[in-house]
Amino acid sequence: MTILVTGGAGFIGGNFVLDWLAQSDETVVNLDKLTYAGNLDSLKSLQGDARHVFVQGDIGDRELVARLLAEHQPRAVLNFAAESHVDRSIHGPGDFIQTNVLGTFNLLEAVRAYWAALPEQAKAAFRFLHVSTDEVYGTLSETDAPFSESNRYEPNSPYSASKAASDHLVRAWHHTYGLPVLTTNCSNNYGPYHFPEKLIPLVLLNAQKGKPLPIYGDGQQIRDWLYVKDHCSAIRRVLEAGRLGETYNVGGWNEKANLEVVKTICALLDELKPRADGQSYATQITFVQDRPGHDRRYAIDARKLEAELGWKPAETFESGIRKTVAWYLANQDWVENVTSGAYRDWVFTQYGAKP
Repeated sequence: MTILVTGGAGFIGGNFVLDWLAQSDETVVNLDKLTYAGNLDSLKSLQGDARHVFVQGDIGDRELVARLLAEHQPRAVLNFAAESHVDRSIHGPGDFIQTNVLGTFNLLEAVRAYWAALPEQAKAAFRFLHVSTDEVYGTLSETDAPFSESNRYEPNSPYSASKAASDHLVRAWHHTYGLPVLTTNCSNNYGPYHFPEKLIPLVLLNAQKGKPLPIYGDGQQIRDWLYVKDHCSAIRRVLEAGRLGETYNVGGWNEKANLEVVKTICALLDELKPRADGQSYATQITFVQDRPGHDRRYAIDARKLEAELGWKPAETFESGIRKTVAWYLANQDWVENVTSGAYRDWVFTQYGAKP
């Protein structure tokens, strides 16, 4: 048996591929465009493993996707492929529309043609699982209830708007054509192999280099933090038993303000790798101008996933962030390899100082 994973060299997709192959002998065909955030170094442990078939390519290349589907006959397609950083979407929204909207459309069309031609038994068993984000729901006040699956879509950034559009396409392909789809909307992921443009890996990288730890605005933006391996287990469960056409919110039940997250990381670094001068890493915290349209709070209500499918996160934020910090300290070669020249230029543009 085979599954096709798109975006399987990225942060969440790469962790999913590693997690899947650690628990299954089922082959994974991994299609990834290898943009700046796609990193085969994260999958180095799979070199020579016949269960992992890597193909460099774009989900928007309908002919390539059709060929892979015909050749490997997967029982499921899991779509992790996306442009995913809010800051980058503000400065260059075109790539987000191209990949997240048009790419998803072309992927759906290739999958629909493949699925329609399958024998009836295989057709009934086939699944298309689309991985999305809680950012499609917009923002919450401090007193609002967490996002449920029935919340209205109110995206506020080019990134979240592009993901909302892709979610709508997936829903429409189910209701119009009968394509057997499942959608997951997750909260903020963190964990191993995270590209250091996002808050947690950026703080870990800058802290050890003695550089400022940039925090937008007052640092009181609240996010629900989900350990990436918990996210992987949720996706496996939804793929296995989710109801067709349904959306499942995946959250960690860990609402934390950005400033609290950064201070927690600093305290762990103080413990695990103290600064030579005896000072706390927290002295490097620097407040920078808030980004345009910055959503104040996200929070996920994951009770549907627990009630219907019995899934709950295994990690608290405290246990997950300790594992994350320990992983980055133990994998300095990976960190150094991923910080490319293009990334350094981007950090300089955003934060005014070369890493």
